[in-house]
Amino acid sequence: MAATRPSEGAALLAEARAAFRREFGSEPALAVSAPGRVNLIGEHTDYNAGLVLPMALELWTVLVGMPRSDGHISLLTTSEHADEPKRVEFSVPTAEKPLEPGLPRWANYMKGVIQHYPAGPLPGFNAVVTSSVPLGGGLSSSASLEVATYTFLQQLCPDSGAAISRAMVCQQAEHSFAGVPCGIMDQLISLFGQKDHALLIDCRSLEIHPVPLSDPGIAVLITNSNVKHSLGSSQYPIRRQQCESAAKALGKKSLRDVDMKDLEIGKELLTNLEYLRARHVVSEIQRTSEAAAALSSSNYLVFGRLMVESHNSLRDDFEVSCPELDQLVMLALSVPGVYGSRMTGGGFGGCTVTLLEADVATRVMQHIQEQYKGTATFYLSKAADGAKVQPL
Repeated sequence: MAATRPSEGAALLAEARAAFRREFGSEPALAVSAPGRVNLIGEHTDYNAGLVLPMALELWTVLVGMPRSDGHISLLTTSEHADEPKRVEFSVPTAEKPLEPGLPRWANYMKGVIQHYPAGPLPGFNAVVTSSVPLGGGLSSSASLEVATYTFLQQLCPDSGAAISRAMVCQQAEHSFAGVPCGIMDQLISLFGQKDHALLIDCRSLEIHPVPLSDPGIAVLITNSNVKHSLGSSQYPIRRQQCESAAKALGKKSLRDVDMKDLEIGKELLTNLEYLRARHVVSEIQRTSEAAAALSSSNYLVFGRLMVESHNSLRDDFEVSCPELDQLVMLALSVPGVYGSRMTGGGFGGCTVTLLEADVATRVMQHIQEQYKGTATFYLSKAADGAKVQPL
């Protein structure tokens, strides 16, 4: 069992500084951090211009480095789970010689941000990245790496664009260099997370509304199933395409413009799969709106019920859950003091998120450890701030 604490951020920074000294023979001059996130409710709605309700976690990606004058960039990751090689070097991109994705895959997220960074010219630099955000766990390790990279580049060459455009650059990096057609939620929450608040994000207007989440009697427990089914990466773009085709068949720009009445009237225009996918998205957007209102009024019973409805919809209509996630949700809900639980992230593995009374968290973790057929990892986290420049 693991419970995260802010002091772990200091430990990550110390790890990164030590690795930088070993690798480059000097102290880094700059340090930044960007958090992972958990989405409390609003799954697969961001790329449908819908509503989401994430919070930033006390799990971070830390990046330290310093500029160099020869036009080269050297990156090192300390993650044992990242693919080889752990160090990669390339030239600062130019119009004549832009960066391209390749191997190792972990570097593509950073290279994409470097390529699309709107200010310049960038200098070369050395950098080390460390992270406590689990890879492939649905807690947005990729967005935290992208946002940390962007925040680091701002220290080398300040940008002058609107704050929201930073998230869009990071999203573009993931689309073009990692090949993942993600929505905008992960990058927004990693940039703009607020301590003791979840953020209700409108992915159409990009408006952000803080929702208080500071009640000391309430806890958020993330449970990592530690499974990642191979279907996950291939099914994500398929689900997105199904949503887009359903909206088009209904004559709408996106499923955000569809309500349940529209969906039922237009059901005959859709294939059965398109109808099911759209039913999840349309109902999930409504649930997210209701959940934000419930959380604002500390109505945890209603919030928990909406979480369970969300999981059932993701399991049955969107078909992105898996037996391990279903079991983790069932086990959590069987303990008194748990308000709600659901899968979070893209699906086919990864994590669940559970809202519960703080004093039953240990009991829930023990129960899951005893009954879960796999090996679970736990994270207890408060809502944290977004990306920061760290003092050295």
